Amino acid sequence: MKSRHIKIGCFVLEGINAFATAFFFNYLFFYMQQQFAFDRKHNLMLSALNGFVYMFAAWFGGRFAQKHGYFFALRLGFAIMALSLAVGSQMTSAGSVMMALVGWTLGMCFTWPTLEALVSEGESRQGLARMVGIYNIVWATAAALAFFFGGALFERLGPKSLFWLPVILHLAQLELATWLKQKEAALVGQDPAIESEPPSAEITRSTHSVAEAKAFLRMAWIANPFAYIAISALIPLIPDLALRLGLSPTQAGFFCSIFFFARLGTFAWLWQWSGWHYHFGWLVGAYLALIGSFAAILLIPKLWVIVLAQILFGLAIGLIYYSSLFYSMDAGDTKGEHGGLHEAAIGTGIFAGPATGAIAIHGWPSHPNSSIWAVTLLLVAGFVAMVITRARTRL
Repeated sequence: MKSRHIKIGCFVLEGINAFATAFFFNYLFFYMQQQFAFDRKHNLMLSALNGFVYMFAAWFGGRFAQKHGYFFALRLGFAIMALSLAVGSQMTSAGSVMMALVGWTLGMCFTWPTLEALVSEGESRQGLARMVGIYNIVWATAAALAFFFGGALFERLGPKSLFWLPVILHLAQLELATWLKQKEAALVGQDPAIESEPPSAEITRSTHSVAEAKAFLRMAWIANPFAYIAISALIPLIPDLALRLGLSPTQAGFFCSIFFFARLGTFAWLWQWSGWHYHFGWLVGAYLALIGSFAAILLIPKLWVIVLAQILFGLAIGLIYYSSLFYSMDAGDTKGEHGGLHEAAIGTGIFAGPATGAIAIHGWPSHPNSSIWAVTLLLVAGFVAMVITRARTRL
């Protein structure tokens, strides 16, 4: 297995990655609204573009890391991300900024599947649960802080900070990944038991039947993209929601980050309690909460309702995401590939949610909430698919 010191370094890389990516992507919608007068339809289309690229590239990124080595994939990803944003910072048209987003997304696809694989590799089933828990806590904390403070950073440092701040962080990651690779090579020379590349030997971990484990993996892979359908349809609409509520980017960062912290709290809870593993009731309950809270946040313009709905939304997406990642890592030993499939499923949701919303706005422009209702109906369809999958596995 990999040295604990190496894994700690990977968690540091993960935290930096989560902060940089959350800051850039979440506040890109405010940037496009201010610089290019993007409305809710345009921001939804922008989010769909990111998801479309990600759902294909993440799968490739996971396979690439499995084949060519984890740290090589990480360094390549960080370099592409930094270069793309450096170029994007000099662009003056919406189209060129969108192309920079595409390049950045391609680079990011080499990072998340690889980081997931690195922290999971070589662990026992108990160790896997612990590592996945730490992994979720780290990225959720950094993402929540990025959204909470991101609006203030965006306003205080200026719009171009959306680019140059993540560039600095990605370059720091590149240096750290290079150092970790060198450290790992030195450790391998001292102790051959420490692996420098993904192992090919199988290690059986799940105490559940193969059929049951695969069934829960399929259900989680259905639920998680739909959770990201909701997230990716919600975040591009936050600038519009902020306008309706009279919130500045700084205030929106404070107020609309509630569900990020609720998700973090859920990760901490699930990390310490394993009773939810392979229990369908928790997954189905979270999905129902997802549908109701998504609609409430965007359709009921009362602050106390939005606060409570955000808490419920964070609980729901936290359990669904945790399920997908845990079952992905518990189901097999090609961690890079499974991480890539997990992230590709997320990309599918990131594309489908905002694409559905944008199509609804285009088709029914006189109905201001058409995008919200369309995404809600899509979430209901996902619930039906998950229940049917469950019923078939019990036959």
